[in-house]
Amino acid sequence: MSRTDALKTLGLALLACAASLGPARAADPVTFQLDWLPGGDKAPIYVCIKRNFCSEAGLDVTIASGRGSTEAITRLAAGASDVGVSDIGALMAARATEKVPVSAVMSLFNKGPHAFYTLKGKGIESVADIDGKSVATSPFTSSNVYLPLVLKDAGLTDDSIRLTKADPGALGPMLMTGQVDAIIAWMTDLSRYGGQAEDAGAEIVALPWSAAGLELYSASLIASDAFLQERPDVARRFVEAYRQSVVYARENPKDAAAAVVETVPELDSEDVEGSLNDAMALVFNDVTERLPLGTFDAARLAETWKRVAAAQEIDPASLDPETAVARDFVPGS
Repeated sequence: MSRTDALKTLGLALLACAASLGPARAADPVTFQLDWLPGGDKAPIYVCIKRNFCSEAGLDVTIASGRGSTEAITRLAAGASDVGVSDIGALMAARATEKVPVSAVMSLFNKGPHAFYTLKGKGIESVADIDGKSVATSPFTSSNVYLPLVLKDAGLTDDSIRLTKADPGALGPMLMTGQVDAIIAWMTDLSRYGGQAEDAGAEIVALPWSAAGLELYSASLIASDAFLQERPDVARRFVEAYRQSVVYARENPKDAAAAVVETVPELDSEDVEGSLNDAMALVFNDVTERLPLGTFDAARLAETWKRVAAAQEIDPASLDPETAVARDFVPGS
């Protein structure tokens, strides 16, 4: 066989091999819906994209901005996005009152992020000590919905505190300068407020409401029912890639923060890392030690709905909390 014939034979063999493999499979598009601004607590989706967990799962993920759980749920229900993050309490309320076709597929925060922050020396060492104190909160935080329940659990009433509503950015300065005795904020901001207190020569004290009896699920991975029903394989691959990204973010917080900043360069990497570490305490804790990551415990889910219904004055019989969860997408569910 001549050299030319040999090359032709090799070329035909390579073409036959390529034909047998078929065309390369295009990545499946997925639109991910944020419930708020980018930050450390949102790091897993950026890790999924930037550290190739999503692409390795055959997914081409686009992030859609968000301005609250209600908007995120609305966009998912309308089919504008496929999967995203929201407070499961907001989802339960929306399913009970509006029958939205959206379901939770994975637990993220298995403890509520709500808390009182105060400074050491203020005489506030427990939630009950908030009696008679001045407290500032943001007008928009979901913590305000649960505040009456927390006060009631502590034997207090709404009139037990002097509540002021202020811009979120003003809460820290108000506390550090003594304008108020305490503020209401999320545990995902512990590092930020701790740094502000240190700069002011003080020491921050955080009183998480979960430790005071407000035991409930909070931030969760949610998805449109149409996405789950029409593309279950894509949904399953995404949830697993996201779950891997959560674990990676916990084990590699500095690199996870870098993944966020690579996409959102106006953020400070150190601040993102601090917020991420704060958020991970709401994901990995004594609840996660008892239950697989991402799963929903039936009793805790029912207690969450009980609290949500009470806080928003919704008939608890209007929703079976199990119907708000799709358990087919996380191992162990």
